[in-house]
Amino acid sequence: MAQKPQTPKKQSGVRQEQSGVRHRDGAVQSPDASITAVSQGRIGNWALLGGLTLLTLLVVFLDASTGNDLRVVPLLVVVPALASVYCSLRQTIWVAVWITTVVVGFRAGADGTFWDFVFGIGFAVLACALGVAACAARIRHATEMARLRSAAVTLQRQILRPLPVVTDHVFAYGLYEPIEEDRFVGGDIYEVVESPYGTRVIIGDVQGKGLAAIGAGFAAIAAFREAAIREPTLTGVVQALEDAVVRHNEFSAQTGEAERFVTALVLGFDGSGRVEAVNCGHLPPRLLHDGRTSAVTLHRTSVPLGLAGLSPEARTTESFDFPPDATLLVVTDGVTEARDATGAFYPLDERVAAWAGHGPRELLDALHVDLEEFSGGIRRDDVAALALHRAPAATV
Repeated sequence: MAQKPQTPKKQSGVRQEQSGVRHRDGAVQSPDASITAVSQGRIGNWALLGGLTLLTLLVVFLDASTGNDLRVVPLLVVVPALASVYCSLRQTIWVAVWITTVVVGFRAGADGTFWDFVFGIGFAVLACALGVAACAARIRHATEMARLRSAAVTLQRQILRPLPVVTDHVFAYGLYEPIEEDRFVGGDIYEVVESPYGTRVIIGDVQGKGLAAIGAGFAAIAAFREAAIREPTLTGVVQALEDAVVRHNEFSAQTGEAERFVTALVLGFDGSGRVEAVNCGHLPPRLLHDGRTSAVTLHRTSVPLGLAGLSPEARTTESFDFPPDATLLVVTDGVTEARDATGAFYPLDERVAAWAGHGPRELLDALHVDLEEFSGGIRRDDVAALALHRAPAATV
């Protein structure tokens, strides 16, 4: 039997991860922290001091061993350039001062003309200054990129409702992992709305990536939140979504943006033992019950949202059983199209079969950990998944 899920507070239950971004190592880092992290060095102060001391002693020893035939100490001027790649700005300045002091001391005690001394010191100062400038430029660029990534991810976090959510009909637990690379910010969407006609749920994926995809996703989410409460039928809700995506595409065409479609699965829970569904080109759900898993067969899959004008068939509703203590798992293609090092796709059905006895929260935790291990932490798309469990009040 499936484990009984822990009951979160109704509507206001918010997982703490939602205030930040979950990274590949499972840690949660806020946008401000991710921006601050880029200015921090990758080498500790004591490790830097120890390494710099050993390097200086080694170079001075080599220089003393070679005599006037080969001067090695001036080569230390490349150290600030190396430090600019791995160290913070403060550490790089400290390294530059150290190297300048060593080179000046070496030049002051070495034989040579006045101009040898001037040019040697001038070259060392210039090289160290360039190293510091390179470090400052690297940190400035990394900070700007981190700020852009954080803005995009924060925007997407604000569009989507924090989970878990409990209604009179279902417990809705969720997993959402936005990709953070700039060109891979995607448009996965989900929402859970309690209405006079039951609980309506949507999970979807906007075509393409980037901020434009987030805009199309927001248009669909906004329309769903309104239509889910207003429309008495699930097909009416989907028609409102279709109209919203079409209007968004018309606006996008006027501003030079590409038109986009949205694959979506819209579900309706009314407290009975059946679930209504309208599938708009999305992946079918998986049902976990009594230690077994099965893919729910939906025979009336229609075109994605935004493409209804290309199909002569109207979207229709179909229904399937949702037994007590069952869990319904719905995912986006960021899960099924995840790849391992050999390029093989993630075997969702095979893995879910091993977790058939898990509760909804444990199911998503297992999915998250396994997905990270399978892909090696390398994601090419957003990952979204909902685990829907019948609320006790809805059990008949």
